[in-house]
Amino acid sequence: MQQEGRTREHGWATRFLPILTWAPAYDRRWLRADVIAGITVATLVIPKALGYAGIANVPLEHGLYAAALGAIVYAIFGTARQIATGPSSSLAAVAGSALALSNIADPADQVAFIATVAVVVGILFVLIALFQLGWISQFVSRAVIVGFLSGAALDVTIGELKRLTGTTAKGDNSWQEFWSWLGGLDAIHGTTLLVGGTALAALVVLRIFARGLPGTLVVVAAGLILSPLLDLGDRGVALVGDVPRGVPTPVLPDVGLALDHFVAVGAASFAIVMIGFSQSAGYARMFATRHGYRIDINQESLAQGAANIGSGLFQGIPVSTSLSASSLNDRAGAKSQVASLVTGVITVVGMLTFATLISSLPTPVLGAIIIEAVIFGMLDIRELRRLFRIQRADFWIAIAALTGVLLSGVLTGILIGVVLSVGWLIRTVTSPAMPQLGRAPGTQVFQELDTYPDGEQYPGILIVRLEGGLFFATADALGDRLRELVLTSPTPIWGAVLDCQSITFSDSQGSAQLKELIGLANVRGIDVRLARVKPNVFALLERDGVVQQLGADHFSANVYAAVESLLATREVVH
Repeated sequence: MQQEGRTREHGWATRFLPILTWAPAYDRRWLRADVIAGITVATLVIPKALGYAGIANVPLEHGLYAAALGAIVYAIFGTARQIATGPSSSLAAVAGSALALSNIADPADQVAFIATVAVVVGILFVLIALFQLGWISQFVSRAVIVGFLSGAALDVTIGELKRLTGTTAKGDNSWQEFWSWLGGLDAIHGTTLLVGGTALAALVVLRIFARGLPGTLVVVAAGLILSPLLDLGDRGVALVGDVPRGVPTPVLPDVGLALDHFVAVGAASFAIVMIGFSQSAGYARMFATRHGYRIDINQESLAQGAANIGSGLFQGIPVSTSLSASSLNDRAGAKSQVASLVTGVITVVGMLTFATLISSLPTPVLGAIIIEAVIFGMLDIRELRRLFRIQRADFWIAIAALTGVLLSGVLTGILIGVVLSVGWLIRTVTSPAMPQLGRAPGTQVFQELDTYPDGEQYPGILIVRLEGGLFFATADALGDRLRELVLTSPTPIWGAVLDCQSITFSDSQGSAQLKELIGLANVRGIDVRLARVKPNVFALLERDGVVQQLGADHFSANVYAAVESLLATREVVH
């Protein structure tokens, strides 16, 4: 019995800690490739983490804390071998927006607020994993994400412009801040503009023409070398300032602070989870398919939750799967989660050794890093153009989210987008298409008359298809549609066929509406037939007495058979 208990305990542990399964079976031939990949990714992650901390409006070292904890904890809990987890521009923008909304002035409380958001994000991810609530993310459409991220990119860029020019700018929203910045251009600090402009130009050139090089690391290194050589601080260029060296101690979330700013914390956490879940699940599936292994989506959610809780407890910012870092990890030859462990360890080593060197980094270089990261990582002009071309409704939802971000902030923008998406979903579900059908000449195929107006119609027979479920939200719409067609028909209707192929489910209200319509049809002398009814729908109609009311012989395998049955019955009657 004691051995059986240990076995069960070990099985539970390996279920939630995949490292206990893959580490003992690790192929040592992979070690060299994993170490190289981990170091390569660290050269990308470390300098970008500084910029992401700036976006979140917390001291730079907190971006490094998140990068280290995100990478190490994901390696312990994650099932995808090439995934790199850490801070990102989009999550930092949401967290920073929530911090601005909270109006917290004390720097220590600001750090605690962002760390609390990370912990709450982690808890939500864990709940998604335990209760399999991933479907919640479906309420945030791709159009909302595109619009929100694009707006957030512009919002962050506008906020960083003053760093590039050495000027000041104020405003309650992005537009006001932009106009304020324009109004202060007469006070541009020339050296600051030269440093920031050169850094930004170098980042863009390296991204376009030297994608194999870690552009951010190159620019950061150049900034750290040139800053003391050119005495940039003495020339009036602002520097980052003191960055403490060392590893942070764990700190429990400030519950009182979270309760005082419950709305901001809750809204930011929900938005981050909605963004992070779709990214983490999608990227994990992509790499697993590419390399031929299996992943557990629920475990991936648990891994993202653990990574965020770990980051938050060590005063880091929210983390998620990074496509750019994960792609670099893959290209560098990562074979397992050891690569992520190496990235985390290298980041920790950096925190212990050269963190203080960052103090001489010019802030316009940091601003350039942030602008390059959000413009190329979040502003998706190509996708906006595609939405405009193929589905205008999605395009305008994206534009509404973008505009909301610029006018009222990041959180408001995503809220507007979600509301519009849900509204569009409700409208679509409650107003399904119900086309009238006609027979393609010489065939037994029935098609929509709106699309194929030459379809053959049978005088006195109405043929309609419901494109959606028959339930409380569509029942009345079906009744209204059938009454409209009967009343506007140029010839008296004596037979009706309802094509049920697209009705995948029904509820009690839908069944009751159908029963009522059949009763009204009988009063008007209309013979009703149902075609292509799915077994689960037929079973519900049978339980509610609709099958008995109509008669089992009034159910046909296809529309053609239903029409032929109507015609045969008509001939017998006459």
